[in-house]
Amino acid sequence: IGRMEEWLAKPVLMEADKAATYAATIEINMDEIKEPILCAPNDPDDARLLSDVAGDKVDEVFIGSCMTNIGHFRAAGKLLAKHDGQLPAKLWVAPPTKMDAAQLTAEGYYSTYGKVGARTEMPGCSLCMGNQARVNDKATVVSTSTRNFPNRLGKGANVYLASAELAAIAAIIGRLPTPAEYSSYFKSLDATAADTYRYLNFDQVPAFQQKASKVEISSEIREEAKKLQAKMSQ
Repeated sequence: IGRMEEWLAKPVLMEADKAATYAATIEINMDEIKEPILCAPNDPDDARLLSDVAGDKVDEVFIGSCMTNIGHFRAAGKLLAKHDGQLPAKLWVAPPTKMDAAQLTAEGYYSTYGKVGARTEMPGCSLCMGNQARVNDKATVVSTSTRNFPNRLGKGANVYLASAELAAIAAIIGRLPTPAEYSSYFKSLDATAADTYRYLNFDQVPAFQQKASKVEISSEIREEAKKLQAKMSQ
């Protein structure tokens, strides 16, 4: 309880200890990756190079899930802003938190999503779990989520897992782009990368700070926490 109150008094993003040890460490040489990598339908372990699947028609695109952050939605918005008219693929947009949604609204990105006909979902899981909504039966989908198991997003759906930037491009052209097409679109983000991928630190948001300063832990919760702690220490 004391640690909780200490954190609430001065909330900051959690970080790993400098001396933290891990069960395993995986190092990837990014210089060896020359093009985007996707996971093919319907297996999150079936990684493919974009050049191997380029050209596949895309029916629906989902940009959301807890694996995204606000920078991904800004990047998608900037790519979509260059598109004139409705998208050839149905686009779903669902920021992971209300805080992200509020900031994106303040920055005008929701207006961009609306202009291209995107369906904006309430912040949360949305299509990722397939429990708030579903894609059309047998649709080919590009999703930014982490799981594409059979029938998860929709009955008979074929789901690729990809980055938000690649997903946005697929929504714009209605198919998976070639590596050259991807690079052409992505280059437009370079000039504003620092702003686009600016992280949203909740501990630096005035509205969050104000609410955090008023949080109180009731006596009932304190007692239950003590009981739970006692059980765990047995």
